[in-house]
Amino acid sequence: MRRSAGFFLLALLLTLAPAAWAPHAASAVTEGAAHPESSTVEPVAAAGAPPLVLVSIDGFRWDYLERHPAPNLRRLAADGVEARALVPVFPSKTFPNHYTIVTGLHPDRHGIVDNTMADPELGRFSLGNRGAIADGRWWGGEPIWVSVERQGLRAATCFWPGSEAEIGGIRPTYWMEYDGRLAGEERVRIVLDWLDLPAERRPALSTLYWSDVDSAAHDTGTASPETAAAIERVDRWMGLLLAGLEERGLYGRVNLLVVSDHGMADTPAEKMVVLEDFVELDGVEITGGTPVVFLRPPAARVEEIRRALSGAHPALRVMRREETPRRWRFRDHPRIPPLIVAVDEGWNLRAERTDAGDAAPRRPPLGMHGYDPRLPSMHGFLVAHGPGFAAKARVGRISNLHLYELMCHLLGIEPAENEGRLRAVRGLLARTPRPG
Repeated sequence: MRRSAGFFLLALLLTLAPAAWAPHAASAVTEGAAHPESSTVEPVAAAGAPPLVLVSIDGFRWDYLERHPAPNLRRLAADGVEARALVPVFPSKTFPNHYTIVTGLHPDRHGIVDNTMADPELGRFSLGNRGAIADGRWWGGEPIWVSVERQGLRAATCFWPGSEAEIGGIRPTYWMEYDGRLAGEERVRIVLDWLDLPAERRPALSTLYWSDVDSAAHDTGTASPETAAAIERVDRWMGLLLAGLEERGLYGRVNLLVVSDHGMADTPAEKMVVLEDFVELDGVEITGGTPVVFLRPPAARVEEIRRALSGAHPALRVMRREETPRRWRFRDHPRIPPLIVAVDEGWNLRAERTDAGDAAPRRPPLGMHGYDPRLPSMHGFLVAHGPGFAAKARVGRISNLHLYELMCHLLGIEPAENEGRLRAVRGLLARTPRPG
């Protein structure tokens, strides 16, 4: 049996936290069909590039290591290299940023412009839409696992946005349907089992994902006991991974790249802006979600709605697509609608007062991301350890746009077309690679 694909969110949180991807029945992890040409391609990294394990801790803010004990993550940072912060792309949400990390492309190039979006030809995409999640037509660019498989190596994904879809006709050799109920310890065991495989079947790249920190901060805020407990829990799972590597003699011989997709800001419940308080939205296609909402009105109403929302609330900003800041790189893709509405840091945004059928108003989140990537609260973290990385080092802020080039370099493969630059992350690399 092979595991099929699909990232899911509970309907209540579709506009909030991808950490809440809806649960699905777990099944055994097995090998899937590799790219048909893989068996005829000489592995680029066969000369001895160490395996790479890419770990995402969703919503782990850049300063959480300073605010919480997290002994295993701190050990990894002390032994290896830590960035001051990992800067996301706009919008600072989960699917756009996870996919930027693995493609080296901005959302207006790879097409995953939000967790909830619409396409003129494909229809609607949301984290609860299994068909869309598994449809490779939504996913542009070439993610790192496709680059790995194209060049004769194997990739394995224990959850990552896009990894369940066939992209460019290729899937990872080992891949899994997202199951939010799968215990963190079990996810670690799966990755370690992959590393135990014989050399000819062992993945050159493995991914691992945990959502607990993001979910807790959405529900209770960044400084809550619940968020602290989630950080402690994830750190314990990281300790299991490190212990498993040590038992196998692989600690220091496998490259570990541990990142987060974005940070988190506290959003008091009373800080809520509702667009329907200022404008009629009947007939307007609404996508995105707090704190950035996308509006696609009939052409004749675009200017009317823009005028109605301009200056309607001190925390509210409405922009035509072509007026968005150039540094956001958020103008050119057809999935970006005519009007982008955003609120200031610390505020939540809702298009409608209540959803149809709601018995009561929805409880607003107490933590949120999606704001301008320049805000420190939106910055994530990065720690790395292994023969390819610098030891006992600290570097400045890094854009996650450059991580695809970094990973291709570590794996010894040729990168696909992307917008990253290896020179932007050279401070992370060992000057002379340690023996693998």
